[in-house]
Amino acid sequence: MNLRDLRYLVALADHRHFGRAAEASFVSQPTLSTQLKKLEEELGVTLIERTSRQVMLTEIGREIAERARNVLHETAQIRELAKRTRDPEAGTVRLGLFPTLAPYLLPHVVPGIRARFPQLTLLLTEERTGELLRRLREGSLDAALLALPINDPQLAQIELFSEDFLLALPCSHALGKRKRVGVAELAHEELLLLEDGHCLRDQALDVCRMAGAEETRGFRATSLETLRQMVAAGVGMTLLPALAVAPPVPANANLRLVRFSGSPPHRRIALCFRRSSALGAFLARLAPVLAAVPAAALSGRDGS
Repeated sequence: MNLRDLRYLVALADHRHFGRAAEASFVSQPTLSTQLKKLEEELGVTLIERTSRQVMLTEIGREIAERARNVLHETAQIRELAKRTRDPEAGTVRLGLFPTLAPYLLPHVVPGIRARFPQLTLLLTEERTGELLRRLREGSLDAALLALPINDPQLAQIELFSEDFLLALPCSHALGKRKRVGVAELAHEELLLLEDGHCLRDQALDVCRMAGAEETRGFRATSLETLRQMVAAGVGMTLLPALAVAPPVPANANLRLVRFSGSPPHRRIALCFRRSSALGAFLARLAPVLAAVPAAALSGRDGS
């Protein structure tokens, strides 16, 4: 039994198709199939149910595949630890971000990362929070930027910054003439929100509950840009994170942005990674660079 064959088994478990698993493993389909057959013979158990319609792993096949995934992850950690020992700031970091943060934060921090860690290869993945957490736990991501709170004792958290929310309104709305509004002034108003699965939706719902506002019925956006365009078209109002309206994001002449008075609603962003990660010490040095966002961009002063 060798790591190569375990990697083939994990690929088949992920793709449920010999051709796609072979492609992901950069080998021919006959090679992958032959090696997995040899693995079955070596272990003396049937790992794969082979039918004309689909590929399924047996119960023992699924269990072995999950253990193989852990073995491959730990092997990668050993290699990464050795590499970091030779050159702590070289290597690869697989970093996840969620969609309502990634395109707005990265222009602010990537130049600083490249300047501070010129030999670092940063592989970025954009997924919703639930998928980022799954990939963190299984080891296919090294770290992720997530909105707090994250209740997982296996994950270390380094808080980076707090980002305010702004009220986005059509230019014709009465509140749009104000420089500041109180959260309580949203009582009985309706807000356009994102669809289920976005952490921003949950955060906006918290504000709705606090203010006595409601979600606009019959509409859920798939992206922050859809929300922005719907507000600009006069359909309703919403909450936008400050980074999503800060330069270099272009202003929209049909949309009015108003800051909240007092203690504004906000979200806290943290760098999260497995406590067992060999990259922990390096990620602690990366965190301040990820946190180096202009204060004006986090408060919305550039967008008001």
